[in-house]
Amino acid sequence: MISQFFIVSPRGDVIIRRDYLGNVPKTSTETFFRTSKFFKPGDEAPPIFIVDGVSYLSVKDGGVQLVATTRDNVSPSFVLEFLKRVAVIIKDYCGSLGEEAIRKNFPLIYELLDELLDYGLPQNTSTEALKTFVLNEPTVVAPPLALKPLFGLTKGPTGVFKSVLDTQRTDGRRRDEIYVDVVERLSVTFSAAGHPVSSQVDGAIQVKSYLSGNPGLKVKLNDDLLIARRDGSAYAGGGGGGRGFSAGDYASDGGLVILDDVNFHECANLDAFDVERSISLVPPDGEFALANYRTSHGLRPPFRLSIATESDAASDHKAVVRLRLWADIPPDKAASGLEVEVPLPSCVSRVHCEVEPPGSACLQGWEFNEKSHLLKWRFKKLPGGTDLSMRARLTLSRPFGASLRGEVGPVNLKFTIPMFSASRLSLKYLQIMRTDKNFNPQRWVRYVTTSNSYTFRT
Repeated sequence: MISQFFIVSPRGDVIIRRDYLGNVPKTSTETFFRTSKFFKPGDEAPPIFIVDGVSYLSVKDGGVQLVATTRDNVSPSFVLEFLKRVAVIIKDYCGSLGEEAIRKNFPLIYELLDELLDYGLPQNTSTEALKTFVLNEPTVVAPPLALKPLFGLTKGPTGVFKSVLDTQRTDGRRRDEIYVDVVERLSVTFSAAGHPVSSQVDGAIQVKSYLSGNPGLKVKLNDDLLIARRDGSAYAGGGGGGRGFSAGDYASDGGLVILDDVNFHECANLDAFDVERSISLVPPDGEFALANYRTSHGLRPPFRLSIATESDAASDHKAVVRLRLWADIPPDKAASGLEVEVPLPSCVSRVHCEVEPPGSACLQGWEFNEKSHLLKWRFKKLPGGTDLSMRARLTLSRPFGASLRGEVGPVNLKFTIPMFSASRLSLKYLQIMRTDKNFNPQRWVRYVTTSNSYTFRT
């Protein structure tokens, strides 16, 4: 199955290495690093490639690469999912995944690998089950600031760097905590006129529990929640001819939260879900997704953008691109790390930008890459209700023509909006089913919406 497993740093150093079958050369780590580093000029290496009959499968996380090699005809998706699961387990036990965290937890990680793989065959990948076989204590290390996602969006709860084995506290008692994150990835495509052509949200309710004794939980969602696939028969209606539930039937009711489909974790008890939209569960140790869902209904895009390309009266070899951005989110919310990426024609040799209003220059900036001809308009923080503009003056190597307008774009937006749910899904309460008077856990519930593909056609 899997011949080798190793973890490689960005410099090519092998931090962790296990050889299970001995049928792959020992130089495979160097082969992998050289091939991925110099795959193609200007192109990133894919997660799967073959060199000399050896398949290399890898995932990136925490600034390092987890790699598996094999000569067998295995399922690529199975191996990649296993590598992602290994990354999650290392985070569960070491608090974070990074070069320093791995180096300080060599014995623990090798101990975990011995239980995860047996002669190249994946075994138990349950964080809770592995606790029985782990004897080494972890050294929890927070990742470097440069490697920290703004809101931990790669996977799991935000800013949580703690081991499931960590029971130390100043008073010798365990600190009971539970973290729940509603993480949504938004995909929207706009027409050249600025109207949404397609939109979809892929979301997950991520849970990470540090509760002693694994008490039961009860999570309450929106009362006005409808799930198309689950509630189809209930909303068929006598006059509908058995056609089933259609989100269009309720398009006029803006209060409904409509999801196309939801997949719940195996620990979720849904006996009361259809009646009161509540989920009962006993959370396993470590990080897991209580529910994964998607929807394409009732979405209001958080940003609008207009773009216009015009000739410059001063010279035939100059052009002007005008951008205007509206933030259609509540005023008490703000987008972090917003980037507007504008691909420009290859004939553009120089760019100079002016932002409006002039006093907002401290909140934003711009950058032009001459090699990729990509103009980036950046914002550290953009509050809701903001209306900003930028004028980019282009210097061209050939005279301006009507065809130049078609060479600008499409424009792509990248952003993160904390404490904002694009689907309007919310947790009404999080109840811990334990009545011990001395039991005083801390609950953390957060919402994060980030862009997956947010594109404006031109």
